[in-house]
This record gives sequence, C-alpha cells and structure tokens, in this order.
Amino acid sequence: MEATTEITHQVVVFDAADLNSESRFWAGVLGGTVDYEDDWHTVLVDGSAKVAVQLAPEHVPPQWPDGNPQQIHLDLWVADIEEAHEEVLALGAVLLKAVDDEAPGEGFRVYADPAGHPFCLCWVKRSEAA
Repeated sequence: MEATTEITHQVVVFDAADLNSESRFWAGVLGGTVDYEDDWHTVLVDGSAKVAVQLAPEHVPPQWPDGNPQQIHLDLWVADIEEAHEEVLALGAVLLKAVDDEAPGEGFRVYADPAGHPFCLCWVKRSEAA
C-alpha cells in the first residue's frame, strides 16, 4: 500500500515532568538551542527541529532494562566514545550499561537522560589499513 499523505516534517518527542532539564540536556547533546513554549520545548539544530519535549506532569521514567518498560530510545553514533561519554554525563545523563567488548573496535553504552529515557552512544573504530 502506498502512502497518500506526504510527511513534510518529523520530530521525536520526549515526555518529561521537567521541561527545562530535559530540553537543555538534548540541546547540549545535539549542539542546539531551545525554543521554549509553556508546555512544549523544541530543540533546534541549524534552524531545524531535531527533538521536542512535551510536558507530562505524571511521566513515569522507564527503568531499563527491568521495571517500567522502555518507550523509545535513540542510537547516536559518535566518533570518540570517551569524549561523548564525558559530555553526556556532564549534561546530566546516567550510565546504565556499557557494552564495549562485543567486537573489536565497536560497541555501545546505554544512558538515561534527565527524564529517564534510555539512549545509546554507539561507535565503530575503522582500521587504519582499510
């Protein structure tokens, strides 16, 4: 079945009880700015909406991997995992799990943002001989 409606814009929206900490966190991670509204914040990068945060006063953070189910997560590929790791921790992330040894030169780490949403920093180190 072919879609009949053209999607002209899409954005991932996070629910959060604290709009300010959640939107500032994602603006810091993505290198953007926050457009503030009363119950909605949009994170803009180079003038384009990348993610948004919607006020959800009763938001219950997922407890990954056990507990309240994960609703959504982002995989973010980075060039330097140690630098990215330090940056997200400084912005308010919490490390949940590190999987650094599945294959040589690649892996991922799972974090929670300030509202408890899991996200992953992923990397692949290319060999110099390639």
